[in-house]
Amino acid sequence: QVQLVESGGGLVQPGGSLRLSCAASGSIFRLNMGWYRQTPGTQRELVAEITSGGSTRYTNSMKGRFTISRDNAKNTVYLQMNDLKPEDTAVYYCNAGLTAWVRGDYWGQGTQVTVSS
Repeated sequence: QVQLVESGGGLVQPGGSLRLSCAASGSIFRLNMGWYRQTPGTQRELVAEITSGGSTRYTNSMKGRFTISRDNAKNTVYLQMNDLKPEDTAVYYCNAGLTAWVRGDYWGQGTQVTVSS
């Protein structure tokens, strides 16, 4: 079982940037990783995914603004978020699993991102 710990959230002004990190307790070499987000009263939605082979995909509203990446040597996945908008405000969760393009079984505790002036 892998444990995931997110960090890097916070308060940022519209148009600003944040980089989220997700550190795993073990090797992520074979894992497919993803970032999801959730606001109160809504379902958790996909932000971006990166497979064990490095292929990526994004939800349309995040394309061009967000970038997911991974550093297998550090067992860490990142989400670079640029040009943030108030509607990006949410709790962001890291996810890991063995099957590509499928929500995995492992979740972090989440990190709050608030975009506000």
